[in-house]
Formats: sequence, C-alpha cells, structure tokens
Amino acid sequence: MTTPLQQLIGGAWLPGSGDLIESRSPSRPGDVVASGLGAASVDVDKAVSAARDARTSWASTTAHDRGAVLARAAEIVAASALEWGAELAWEEGKTRAEGIGEVRRAGQILSFFAHDADRESGELYNSPRNGERIMVLRRPVGTVAIITPFNFPIAIPAWKIAPALAYGNTIVWKPAGPVPLLALRLASALVDAGLPAGVLNLLIGDAALGAEIAEHSGIEAISFTGSTVVGRQLASRAALRGIPVQAEMGGKNAAIVLEDADVERAVNQIMAGAFNSAGQKCTATSRLVVAEPIADELIARLIEAADQLVIGDPLGDGVQLGPVISAAAESTILEGIAEAIDEGAVSLGVSAFTLNVDLREGHFVAPAILDCTGTQATLWNRELFGPVLAVKRVHSAGEAFAAANEGDLGLSAAVFTGSLSHAMEAMDQLDVGMLHLNSETAGADPHVPFGGSKGSSLGPKEQGRAAREFFSNTTTVYLRAGA
Repeated sequence: MTTPLQQLIGGAWLPGSGDLIESRSPSRPGDVVASGLGAASVDVDKAVSAARDARTSWASTTAHDRGAVLARAAEIVAASALEWGAELAWEEGKTRAEGIGEVRRAGQILSFFAHDADRESGELYNSPRNGERIMVLRRPVGTVAIITPFNFPIAIPAWKIAPALAYGNTIVWKPAGPVPLLALRLASALVDAGLPAGVLNLLIGDAALGAEIAEHSGIEAISFTGSTVVGRQLASRAALRGIPVQAEMGGKNAAIVLEDADVERAVNQIMAGAFNSAGQKCTATSRLVVAEPIADELIARLIEAADQLVIGDPLGDGVQLGPVISAAAESTILEGIAEAIDEGAVSLGVSAFTLNVDLREGHFVAPAILDCTGTQATLWNRELFGPVLAVKRVHSAGEAFAAANEGDLGLSAAVFTGSLSHAMEAMDQLDVGMLHLNSETAGADPHVPFGGSKGSSLGPKEQGRAAREFFSNTTTVYLRAGA
C-alpha cells in the first residue's frame, strides 16, 4: 500500500507546494512506497518561521518535561519495531532483520537522551576571588537544520533529533529523498508523544531543498550526514553566515588483519562489516589490509563466505543481502569495479546469483573482492558505498597501518590481532575517529561519541555527551552575592 506523503509544518500535516515525489522500493522499483507533493520554497519559509516561533517556549520547558516527550516517543518507536522494520526493508533495501534492529536502535537513542535531564547540565569552578563562584551553563543553540541520509533512515535522524530536542532546540528536518516513509514514522511518533507544534518540522524533497533549508537566514546551526563533497559545500556556505556546522561524511574504512589474528573471527567480522546493508554504511569495511603469511587463507575464506551469501528480497526469510538504493548507485558501483580492474586490480571473486522474476528489475549488486596490491587503483581511496572490498597484502604492522591511513578519510578502522603491543601501536598510529579491536569497523553506540578525523567529519562529534557540544552553547557566569 502506498503511503501518502505530507509535510509537518507548525504542528500540522500538510500537502507540499512542490512537485510530485515518489519513493520506490529498490528491490521492486515498480512498487511505490510513498507518494505526494514535495516541499517548495514557501514551505521552507513557513517551517523555519514555525520553528523560530516555538524556540522560546521549548527552551523554557524543563529538561525533564522535554525528556518525557522523548521517553514516550521511544516507547512508540520500540513498540512499532516489527512493522516499521519491514517498511524500512521495503523502502531502503536492507534486510528485515537489519531494519527491525535499526528501528529498535532509534528507540534506544531516544531513550538515552530522554534521561539526559538526570545528568549534570553544567559546571562549577572555583574563583580566584573571595565570595564568588564561576558557573558554566548550557543553552540551546536555536533553530537547527537537520539533513539526513538514506542508509539509516530512522537511526541517524534519531541521533540528531533526540539531542537537539533534549537540549531545547527547534528543528527543520529534511530526510533523504528515497526514504520519506520512515521519516514520517519518526516524526509521527514525536508528535504523538506530545511534542509541541513547531518544535519539529519535517520537509520532504530533493537535495536542492536541503541546501535551501541550510541557507535560510532563520537557521542558526546545521547538522548534516552525507557525502564529503556536499558536507564541505554546506560548511563553506555556513561559514559565510557565521553559523556552526556538524557534518558526518565519507569513510573508507580498513580492516587490518595481522599475522597473529584469530582468522575465523576476522572473517566473520569482515563479512559483516563489508556486506551487511549491502555495504551502504559510512562505517562499512571497504578496505582489507592483510599480513602476507595469512593472506591466502583469509582471502580464500572470505571468497567462500561471500559466495554463500543469500541475495534477494530483503523481506524474505534467510536473505542476507538486499539491493542498493537506486539504479544510479548500482551503476556507480559497477563502474567503480570496472575502473579498478582497468587500473590493475585483480578480481578475486564476484559472487554469481539468481533472482526471482519479480526482483530482476531491482538494484542488486553481487559482493566483489578485488586485490589492489601493488596498484594505484582509485578504488583504494574512493568510497563506492556498496558491497565491494579492496584488498592489499603487507609484510609488517607498520606497513599495514600506513596502508590504512592512506587517503583523505578517517572515520573507522578495525585491527585483528592477539598482540597487546600491536593494539597499542594501532591506537597511536591510526588516524581515525573510531577504532575497533577484533571487531568490525561498523557499529555505533548511543552513549559514546561518533565521528571521524580528516575528511570524514567537521565540527563536534555526534551521540553521547559529545552531542551537547554542538546542540548547546555555553554561558560562563561569574556569580557574586549583591550587597
């Protein structure tokens, strides 16, 4: 059943003023998941105005009352996990199990920030002057533009929206064009939980709409997740206006398997990191750096495991790999594989698969493993955002860390080793925002910072206590009693 699309502006669900938008299933492109009129410039003005009108009241609402709204929303989301998880699989393409898990994670994130009111909210310092105390208070940054990607259509919005609301901000949110249904579900949960009118405004449209929201004079901060190119463009324009930007962008994440690693564990974790969600994660394992003495065994086992992946309808039982998001994404991935081979990379395995007749128009890409050792293949540093693993063989830990550090991105890395010395060297030498020791590169918990280094991130990190560094400003108060 096709869900009608509407915009949430000032607490009311309204048709957009723009062109018709259709969200189609990537597994069956003939299926229209959601359809309706998108937002236009007039809707942006209304949404920003509604958010600004709601600022003072929401900021003055007690932290516990704001948290109570988030707690009720968390309950609604958790109770809807089976239904919304299936919708997520239909709309975005990850498997049903992954979709259900993502919805549940969104509920956990809302719950974490619902309890923020019970944590410390400022700091107290001693003063060098008698009779005085120095306090650092937290205040909301204001009206925030939130722009989110397709690959985690409810979890990533939750980890931006929840802290923004917890710290007293109002929001204009634009989700990625291919995934409006899950955006409607999350916004509805917050409305049903009692969020006041205007505090959250949802606008559905294309990339140009996101830029228009971000550049609106009424927006006071921007939180973005997406490509490095777009993130830097937004940051550049925001700098001209003097407003802060939090941008989580690309990743080209390496799994490093050293000679003393547990090979079975490494294979299982690399498979999950590289091929879950069809490799469409900024934290996906897209590079493998492996010590020469164990390379043949490890690669052979990876090829065997990749060949055994069940590819098909993401709503089907036992399916492990669904489609990528669009025909354009499919073409980009296949072209990237072909380019790497032209540049000297060797295809170690591209799994063969067959599809039911009703899925043959879907955007399915077979897992691919390519050896880039000794080449300058663009694939080693280019993020394809698909089920593609580039491999390099090395002869030492130092060479492995250097290979993993190549390129402009530094989001996540994984090191598989039984050596404490190698683990400590990895902590010192790898230029990444997140480091996993003996586990996959993907994964994020709501209570700890998420973000990268180099070209992977701009501004304060996301999630956990780090989120308040972006979603709140500080006021330093010098307090002395009056006469």
